[in-house]
Amino acid sequence: MAERDSAPRAAERDGALRAYRALLGAQARSQAAYRTSFVVDLVGNLGATVFDVVTVLVIFGVTRELGGFTLRETLVVVGLSSCGFAAADLLVGNIERLPRYVRTGLFDAVLVRPLAALPQLLLMDLPLRKVSRAVFGLAVLLYALASAGIDWTPGRVALAVVAPPAAVVFFASVFVTTATVSFYWVDSGEMANSVTYGGRDFTSYPITVYGGWFRALFAYGMGFAFVSYHPALALLGRADPLGLPPWVGWASPGVALVAAAVAALAWRVGIRHYRSTGS
Repeated sequence: MAERDSAPRAAERDGALRAYRALLGAQARSQAAYRTSFVVDLVGNLGATVFDVVTVLVIFGVTRELGGFTLRETLVVVGLSSCGFAAADLLVGNIERLPRYVRTGLFDAVLVRPLAALPQLLLMDLPLRKVSRAVFGLAVLLYALASAGIDWTPGRVALAVVAPPAAVVFFASVFVTTATVSFYWVDSGEMANSVTYGGRDFTSYPITVYGGWFRALFAYGMGFAFVSYHPALALLGRADPLGLPPWVGWASPGVALVAAAVAALAWRVGIRHYRSTGS
């Protein structure tokens, strides 16, 4: 009986995977149809990530340290942040269009299809042009790790492998969580952007440059300190100037999992709360 029950479920999963692959393939073909335009978009989308790195370089043009960190140490922080955010923006960033989908009634059409709503939304307009940002962010991280003079141990190698995906999961969770506000308040786009893109800017610098309630809110209340700052400290073998114990630098995967659980819960609750626009 159990085997007979599992067969239809397996067939249903296979059908869903084929549908998702078809959606992804259609997006890739449509975006690459005009090759010159696609290449121009790839190059143009480098701007935001390049600007983050250039800003740091300009700051170090007038100072030797930033919040107690040298340029090479700060580049590790920037690399983790840029790599994580750019990849998350590529994979789930278009979820920020959810307010428009809710307003126009397109989300109603998504819900009536026999597929999960979130994967559909992510694949409906996957911004492949943002691949260049993710590649550049990874390049910055690899350069930073190679030039920072890190005393490599098996543990630090493992952290260097795990921390970037943890940053991707964390930022992706922030994108999804803030997007769910549109189920309650359609005009929530600017507020969501202040958290997602504000979080990206926050994690691009050592958190020692911030102070007071602002640092407490973004760094630990929202968890952004575990994206790049604390992993960078652990990789560099530096004690935390703020006095937290060394093991905190290894907590980024756990924090990312908590953020993913919060995002999943917020999404499920938001879907249940959603009422059709009637369009």
